[in-house]
Amino acid sequence: MLEATGTPAWWSNAVVYQIYPRSFADGNGDGFGDLAGIRSRLGHLQDLGVDVIWLSPIYRSPQADNGYDISDYQDIDPLFGTLAEFDELLAEVHAAGMKLVMDLVVNHTSDEHAWFEASKSSKDDPKRDWYIWRDPIVDEHGVAGPPTAWRSAFSGPAWTLDETTGQYYLHMFASKQPDLNWENLDTRAAVFAMMNWWLDRGVDGFRMDVINLIAKDPASLLPGAPHMNTGPQIHDHLQEMHREVFADRDAQLITVGEMPGVTVEDAVLFTDAARRELDMVFQFEHVGLDHGPETKFDNRPLSLVDLKRSLGRWQDGLASAGWNSLYFANHDQPRSLSRFGDDTRRYESATLLATILHLHRGTPYVYQGDEIGMANARFTSIDQYRDIESVNWFDEALAAGWTEQDVLDALAFRSRDNSRTPVQWTGEAGAGFTAGTPWIEVGPDAATVNVEADRAAGERSVFGYYQRLIALRHELPVVALGDFALLAPEHPALYAFTRTLGDDRLLVLGNWSGEELAVGVDAAAGAVGDAAFDAELAAFVAADATVLIGNLPDVAARGIASPLAPWEVRVLRLPR
Repeated sequence: MLEATGTPAWWSNAVVYQIYPRSFADGNGDGFGDLAGIRSRLGHLQDLGVDVIWLSPIYRSPQADNGYDISDYQDIDPLFGTLAEFDELLAEVHAAGMKLVMDLVVNHTSDEHAWFEASKSSKDDPKRDWYIWRDPIVDEHGVAGPPTAWRSAFSGPAWTLDETTGQYYLHMFASKQPDLNWENLDTRAAVFAMMNWWLDRGVDGFRMDVINLIAKDPASLLPGAPHMNTGPQIHDHLQEMHREVFADRDAQLITVGEMPGVTVEDAVLFTDAARRELDMVFQFEHVGLDHGPETKFDNRPLSLVDLKRSLGRWQDGLASAGWNSLYFANHDQPRSLSRFGDDTRRYESATLLATILHLHRGTPYVYQGDEIGMANARFTSIDQYRDIESVNWFDEALAAGWTEQDVLDALAFRSRDNSRTPVQWTGEAGAGFTAGTPWIEVGPDAATVNVEADRAAGERSVFGYYQRLIALRHELPVVALGDFALLAPEHPALYAFTRTLGDDRLLVLGNWSGEELAVGVDAAAGAVGDAAFDAELAAFVAADATVLIGNLPDVAARGIASPLAPWEVRVLRLPR
């Protein structure tokens, strides 16, 4: 990815680490992660080698959606600490050579934000139009109801009636998260002023939550996603944001837009540097491939062919303009190890997933705990869950006829709480996360899967492997900037591709399965049966390619074209 100056952007060889603050580290013993806890663990991130820390929301909030319901954008919630502590954290992050990115949630606020309290006070209040209000619609039976049939992402209608003024307000998420009206000039000006306030304070950019939802068509009475996000005014809004917030700054900043439903064609427009909108986007296509047709909780087996096809299309689509964000996990997804890998082969599958992801072209994101191979918590009772989406869906699914066990099984695999259990630092009580009672239960494997144990595991340390991967991105331009070409796209277990930059060429081979996989060029008619792959591997063998990185130690003895063990990955490099 090139800046407007024609040079590679600083973040093209960077790695971002996401911290979900309430579950990262607890500094005061109250059971909730906080800024003091983060400060106490910065050495862990320095050792890992990441460049950017992304903090999920720490603003003042009633915590209806764990901080994504903000009541004051310019203060820190007491749960996490104070503004002075934030300043200290920011200074320490910068002193350690890293950057800090804030989570920007401006599609909606909390219903306890002063803006909304003013807006709902009267139809004549100056801030009434800062949110999206509509009159009820009367049906053919004379019954008044919501203006549209839109549904909230957290179950139930997307409209709530305000009894005082007799109008409905829109909330695409919880009823305590009313949507801002981005068509109002004063609303946008207030948001831009707040963003400038944080940048002036020294933060290094923003990850923008569901930012394409700010452009919707509330005038339409038709249900469906086309009217909920990525409306035609989205590019105007983002270009205005760039002009008002970022354009006149010479700091190295980063802007990342989370965009449900975004297409490759959309992403090219959003991330083309010449258009001055965003640096990169989070897209959801690949993390929706194992969803059922009606709900994401209807879990379906992942097709590796579909995953390769999806990620390959995004690699090709953003090859000449734009940039990819690379992720398998975050605070809204289950643990990637349990979802895409194999809990019983933690080291092998965790490192394969990391290698495949980090060797794609784009900026990789490491979610807290993935660097040690944390797995799903797999709770067995609804009383163990804290996530509003999971709790609401439990009730909705039971009402729809699901059995309680089927609902619990679905949540054990898919719930967002799987990724929100505390980071497992040690094997002691509280997993080294807290001296108190954690706000959500610690994962059941914390006694054996924890930072202390993993970092002492030598060649089988997931953390140590991540260190090597991240160092490669820093050291080798081909890893950051090389062209991507997918191989054997129809193979159900082999994930293979090349990266090429000038005369530097890599071949990535991954066995995405629990069975041994033959790939050797001398096998009958080609072990894989894909002519392009067989030719590529033969060329690497003939050139006596070396193993740049791999998750098993004896590849040299076995041969670079030897069968891949279950969940084995190796990256080969041609001599230069």
